[in-house]
Amino acid sequence: MSFLANNYNRKDLAFEKGKGSYLISKKGKKYLDFVQGIAVNSLGHANPKLVEAINKQSRKLWHVSNAFKIPEGEKLAKKIVNRTFADSVIFQNSGAEATETAIKIARRYFYSIGKPYKTRIICIKNSFHGRTLAAIHASGSKKMVEGFGPKFPGFDHFKFGDHKKLKSLINKNTAAIMIETVMGEGGIKVIPSWCIKELRELCDKKNILLILDEVQCGIGRSGKFFAFEYAKVKPDIVPIAKGIGGGFPIGAVLMTNKISKAMTPGTHGSTFGGNPLAMTVGNAVLDQINNKLLNNVNKMSKYFIKNLENLKKKYPNIIKEVRGLGLLIGLQLFNDQTKFIQKLMDNKLLTIRAAENVIRILPPLNVKKSEINLALKIINKVCKELN
Repeated sequence: MSFLANNYNRKDLAFEKGKGSYLISKKGKKYLDFVQGIAVNSLGHANPKLVEAINKQSRKLWHVSNAFKIPEGEKLAKKIVNRTFADSVIFQNSGAEATETAIKIARRYFYSIGKPYKTRIICIKNSFHGRTLAAIHASGSKKMVEGFGPKFPGFDHFKFGDHKKLKSLINKNTAAIMIETVMGEGGIKVIPSWCIKELRELCDKKNILLILDEVQCGIGRSGKFFAFEYAKVKPDIVPIAKGIGGGFPIGAVLMTNKISKAMTPGTHGSTFGGNPLAMTVGNAVLDQINNKLLNNVNKMSKYFIKNLENLKKKYPNIIKEVRGLGLLIGLQLFNDQTKFIQKLMDNKLLTIRAAENVIRILPPLNVKKSEINLALKIINKVCKELN
């Protein structure tokens, strides 16, 4: 009997330890982990440099209030600013907190310049921005908001690709457009670079903000530090999380100087956000997200997707489409993916579902070619069994 609430549909499988791309179950069985905590363990399990960093810091200082300066956070913020469009950073604990904060910042900015009526944010219907009340209503998913009424105000939605509807939603009360650069839960849908560029131009024309949610696709997963870099645009606000902590809970919101001026003392806070332990881990992660690692992401992605496309040709009745960018990969099936995912797990390959019958495949960014070959072998075997 479990004393945990039943809000997760957990598999009857528990793990004792992990190393790199692999997990070892409580029963001693070895699994190739291409979930990695849902794109969280960017450097795999038990990364030596992360283990060293957290052990060293844990013997010195875990937590202090944000009422005081935290040098480790100052250091991490500087690294992020030096590598991105951002001028400043607010640290959080999770992706949901980061997107929630991004919403607050957008509204606060317009309040600070004498336009408090500009509060509405436009999002893609059935996107995913987290599980807090504002975030589920931002996602525009009927299933996610069911039972959590009343409706949280301030969000308008358009269907993926319906640019005419998007433009029609913009009015004097619109503060921002917020989208995932790559839709994760929504089925690994990559927003094309031309679309991101047009969104930037539209936001500039209408004097509204562009928020690009990079919680799942950021921090190297796309093959660049941020996925929006492919479009060569500069957003106004970017929430991040997952990969920045390499498995440790860290979230953050990045913003330009113009926007950050609105966030004066007392406008936002987080008890645990930016604590020394988390910041130390974040610094150790960013030190490893270098050009060599990004080259590996691009090389392994190209190889993996090419071979998945070959499997699509081999099993045209099973695989409908191969989607993705970098090592955020989706395998869309013609039928419900539940049985397929279970069979992959039976063969010791861990994956996770997304919308539209998509199987999400999320290796660590330092994945090896031999590990991808093993995954391809297992996927081929399952396709053959179900063909």
